[in-house]
Amino acid sequence: QLVESGGGLVQAGGSLRLSCAASGSIYSINGASWYRQAPGKQRELVANISKLGSTYYVDAVKGRFIVSRDNAKNTIYLQMNRLIPEDTAVYYCHIPPVGWGQGTQVTVSS
Repeated sequence: QLVESGGGLVQAGGSLRLSCAASGSIYSINGASWYRQAPGKQRELVANISKLGSTYYVDAVKGRFIVSRDNAKNTIYLQMNRLIPEDTAVYYCHIPPVGWGQGTQVTVSS
């Protein structure tokens, strides 16, 4: 089970940190990802992090978002900086084979 937190309403230029807490150990899990889905759009990959800590970011968030993992806390994070209105979406964490988080709303006002 994955439980997300940290979403909310923020002004453009602000920051939020999303958390995705797993009910069990994530130490042996190969990779974890963050996705987002804006109204009327398909769910898209935002970032992922490998077991060894290698990261990937979609171009739209590169340089602004940081994905990290804390194996001791069984938690994945997404630090979002310099937010823009186009970042408004429901954000989901995904850790195979555990599954998907419930989603957390991020709204960026202009």
